[in-house]
Amino acid sequence: MKATIWHNPNCGTSRKTLAILQETPGMDVTVVEYLKNPPSADKLTQLYRDAGITPAQGLRLRGTDAEERGLPSASDAEVLAAMAAQPALIERPLVETDKGVRLCRPQEKVHEIL
Repeated sequence: MKATIWHNPNCGTSRKTLAILQETPGMDVTVVEYLKNPPSADKLTQLYRDAGITPAQGLRLRGTDAEERGLPSASDAEVLAAMAAQPALIERPLVETDKGVRLCRPQEKVHEIL
């Protein structure tokens, strides 16, 4: 099975989720450090749609200026544009497999798509 993780190596939850993926037999893992290689607004739209969440639900609040900017109540397009411009606003980690997409907070949520 293939998996792609949008990963931040400085995040403990992201590191733990990556470890789960790497320890899964037969798993082919692609790691995308999204702060260096941010997904486009179109890719984020697809990921959130496939995860069954809104862009606002995928918005990182802690350690960002998202609340001050009014992003939690902004339109999907505004949130996605802000994330594409400032990838630190993307909550992590996002994992995509053939079985779906999950925002893996907590990291055990990754098991839902393995």
